[in-house]
Amino acid sequence: MADRTTSSTTIDAGRADVMAVIADFPSYPEWAGSIKKAEVLSTGDDGRPLTVRFVLDAGMISDTYTLGYTWQDDESVSWQVVEPGKMISDLRGSYLLADKGSGTDVTYELTVDLSVPMIGMIKRKAEKVIVDTALKGLKKRVEGR
Repeated sequence: MADRTTSSTTIDAGRADVMAVIADFPSYPEWAGSIKKAEVLSTGDDGRPLTVRFVLDAGMISDTYTLGYTWQDDESVSWQVVEPGKMISDLRGSYLLADKGSGTDVTYELTVDLSVPMIGMIKRKAEKVIVDTALKGLKKRVEGR
């Protein structure tokens, strides 16, 4: 597993509002730039998704894969590949949410391993683009509700 890419932002909303947007996977194509489709395959007793199939087009990395999710109330959600794609052999990440005054600090961590050879610097740049685009999109989506 490679080093992870991490970035943070502060969103002007409570944790529950931020987590509600994170858990609304079918809406990801509207705000998470590289996600072209997200289909919830199974949900837990709390109604939150447990497995989600994604279609990703992040330029050099395009694939279809399934992630499994673990939710910790409105504090964090983590995921990992349960069904790899043709390019993505492993993908692990998390959103960590912390109260900050009237807003929420959101930290996104992501590690991607590919089954195809790619120069490390290019892979890290792709990870950074995915993370930064997701955080900016999440902030805009939550604050625009």
